[in-house]
Amino acid sequence: MFDALKSLDLNALPAEVWKVLLAAQTDAERLAEQISALTESNASFATQNAELEAVNARLEHMVKELNHLLYGPKSECFTEDERQLAFEDLEVATAEAQAQSDSIEMTTPRKKRRPPQRNLGNLPDHLERIEQVIEPDNVVCPCGCGEMVKIGEDRSERLDIVPAQFRVIVTVRPKYACPNKDGGVTQAPSPVYLIEGGLPTKAFVAYVGVCKYADHNPLYRQSQIHARSGLQLDRATLANWMGKMSFHLAPVVDHMLKDLKRSDKLFADETRCPVLDPGRGRTKTSYLWPSPVMSARLAGQHHLVSSSAMPTGGAANMRLTS
Repeated sequence: MFDALKSLDLNALPAEVWKVLLAAQTDAERLAEQISALTESNASFATQNAELEAVNARLEHMVKELNHLLYGPKSECFTEDERQLAFEDLEVATAEAQAQSDSIEMTTPRKKRRPPQRNLGNLPDHLERIEQVIEPDNVVCPCGCGEMVKIGEDRSERLDIVPAQFRVIVTVRPKYACPNKDGGVTQAPSPVYLIEGGLPTKAFVAYVGVCKYADHNPLYRQSQIHARSGLQLDRATLANWMGKMSFHLAPVVDHMLKDLKRSDKLFADETRCPVLDPGRGRTKTSYLWPSPVMSARLAGQHHLVSSSAMPTGGAANMRLTS
C-alpha cells in the first residue's frame, strides 16, 4: 500500500488527506518494529523457559533419588558417609541452578528469596590478610581545586587458598681447610633425617600420613594428585614412608595406651572392617578396637582415643585394658 503511495504526487492531494496517509505510514512502521521486538522477546523467553525447565527436572530427579535412598528398601540405602556425599551433590546442583537462575533476566516480579547461608564476615581472625588497594584512575577534583582527599573506604573479604606446593630443601655443608695444609678439614655434621637417604622431609611424611589416615585419602590417589604437579611418587614408595613413620611413632602409641589404662573410665568397641589378604582373592575380616577415654583428669581437654587393629575378635583382645 505504502509502496504505491511513493509513485503518487502527494502535493496534488489535499493537505488533510496527506497528513492522514503520513500518520498511517508512521503507525504501520511503529507496529512492525513492535512486532519484531515481541518476536525477539518471545524467543528469549522460550530459551529461558527451556533452561529453567531443564534445571528443575534435574533437581526433581536428585530429590527423587535421595528420597529413594533414604526411605527405600534397606539394601538400597546409603551409609552415613554415602548419604553425606549425596547431599553434597544436591547442594552443588542447587547452587548451580541458583547461579543460572540469577544470570537470567526476569521481566516479571517474583517472590523475595530467603538470604542464603554464607560465611561472609565470619572468617577466622588468625588467617593471613593480604590487602589489595584499588585506587581511582584520577583523583583530581573536577572543580579545579586540586586533588581530592580520602574520606573513607569500602572493605570486602574473599577466602583464598594456596594449593600445596612442592619445594626442594637443598642442604649445603661447606668444607673448610687450612690454607697452609696443616689444620686438616672441618665440616658441619650431617643433620639427622627421619628417613636416612630418603627424599621426604618430616613435614612431607606427616602430610602424607594425615592425608591417608585422617582425611582417608588412599596412597594411590595421593600418587595421582602429586603427578599433576609433575612429581612421580609411586604408591609403593609412599607405603614405605608410612611404614617408617609407623615405626617412629610406636613410642607415642605406647604412651597413649599407658595413659588410657590409667584413666577413670575406659570404653572399647569391636568394629569389623575388611582387610586385603593377598593370595586369597578376597578380603578377610579384621577388627578395630577404638578406645575413648572419659576421664575426670582430662576435663576441659580433648578426650584421648586410641585404635588398635586386631586380626581376630573376642575377649582375648581385652588385654588392651588389663
